[in-house]
Amino acid sequence: MFNDIGPLELVTLIVLAVLVFGPEKLPKVIQDVTRTIRKIREFSESAKNDIREELGPEFKDFEFEDLNPKTFIRKQLDNEDLGLKEIRNGFDLKKEMAEVTDAVHSRDSDTSSSSSSGSSGGRIDMTKKPELPDRDDRPPFDADAT
Repeated sequence: MFNDIGPLELVTLIVLAVLVFGPEKLPKVIQDVTRTIRKIREFSESAKNDIREELGPEFKDFEFEDLNPKTFIRKQLDNEDLGLKEIRNGFDLKKEMAEVTDAVHSRDSDTSSSSSSGSSGGRIDMTKKPELPDRDDRPPFDADAT
């Protein structure tokens, strides 16, 4: 419950509680707070049990923590029925990236040699080449723009 409170913060809270309530009333306040927390926990457990009973026997193993979206997605992705582990293990990102890198580097060296030989060796030239307009081609004239 108080996992994110450090030791210095805890000491500060204790000193503040002693100053606010005084040493005489502090034990009574602590008892009241713990009693209230206990009642809230009992109430929430009772509500959870009532909901489980209303849902029926098929939701007997239902956990309310599964309603958290992160937990739900993690649980669904770890499900063996979907076969996602085989897909994830079959896909090697480093290998795929290495193949793409090799293809890019070899394509760059092949384009310089293929331009002199005239054939691309069965590969498609993916480099973008600017198109040179013919001398007689004029750009379109828009009378409304001038």
